[in-house]
Amino acid sequence: MTYEKPLPQPNEDTRPFWDSCKEHRLRFQKCRICGHVRWPPSIVCPVCYAHDFDWLIASGKGKIYTFTIYHQVQHKAFKNDIPYVTAIVELKEGPHLLTNIVECVPAQVMCDMPVEVVWEDITEEFSLPKFKPAP
Repeated sequence: MTYEKPLPQPNEDTRPFWDSCKEHRLRFQKCRICGHVRWPPSIVCPVCYAHDFDWLIASGKGKIYTFTIYHQVQHKAFKNDIPYVTAIVELKEGPHLLTNIVECVPAQVMCDMPVEVVWEDITEEFSLPKFKPAP
C-alpha cells in the first residue's frame, strides 16, 4: 500500500532529526554556548548567534501548547482520520513541535495536557513522532 499523505522533505539541516526518528528518538540541536535547544535546526543559534551545537536526545515528554481539531477534510488523504487533532507540543527540553495528538478522544484534548511521544512508522524511510496523553 502506498502512503498517500504528505511526507517530510529533509534537507541537510533536518536530516539528522528525521534519521533519529527512524530509530524512535527525538533529537534536537543544543547550543554549546547558551544552552538553547532549538527546532527547527539551523547553522546558527537564534538566541546568541553561535555556530557551535551538539545534538540532544529529548525525553519525548511535554505538554500541549495549542491545538485544533479538524472536522472537515483539507486533503483527501486524511478523509478517514476525521476528526483529528493537530497540535503544537512544548517539549520538556523547550522546543515546540507541530504534530498530531493520538490515542485520545479529540474533545478531551486541552492546552497544558501532559503528553508523551509515540511513533508511527509510515514508510521504510520515515517514522513520525506523534503524541498521546501521558499518565
